[in-house]
Order: sequence, then C-alpha cells, then structure tokens
Amino acid sequence: MTSAIANPAPLGLFGFGLTTVLLNFENAAISEKTLLNLVLSHGFFYGGLAQFCAGMWEFATGNTFGATAFTSYGAFWISL
Repeated sequence: MTSAIANPAPLGLFGFGLTTVLLNFENAAISEKTLLNLVLSHGFFYGGLAQFCAGMWEFATGNTFGATAFTSYGAFWISL
C-alpha cells in the first residue's frame, strides 16, 4: 500500500530555518523593533503549527526521527 501523504520534511525544515533566522535577527539587534511581531507570528504559526503538523505527517509515514524532531520543535515554538 502506498502512502497518500507527500514528504513533510521540507515543510518542517523550512519552518525551522525561517523562524530561526528571524529570531537570530532579533537577537543580534540588526532589525527594527517591528520585526518582533513578525518573529512571534511566524514562530507560532509557521515554526510552531506547521512544524507540529509536519511531525504528525512524518509519524503517519513511519519516520520516527522526523516525527520526534518536528513535533518537539513545533511544540517549543507554540509554547513561546
């Protein structure tokens, strides 16, 4: 039986990368203060919700490592 779920790793990795870069811009103080709103919104929705969903999809495809990593990082970003 073939899986009808596409590979969720690109969604999880891009969500992790983008939110990490935005947070590092804020930490390095090389951005305006208005970027904080962007970091928080991307952190919750893209870094949190999208990664959490990618982790659940990884679980459905049978990739335990991807499921653990993306679900953990997604839950972390949602908790901020």
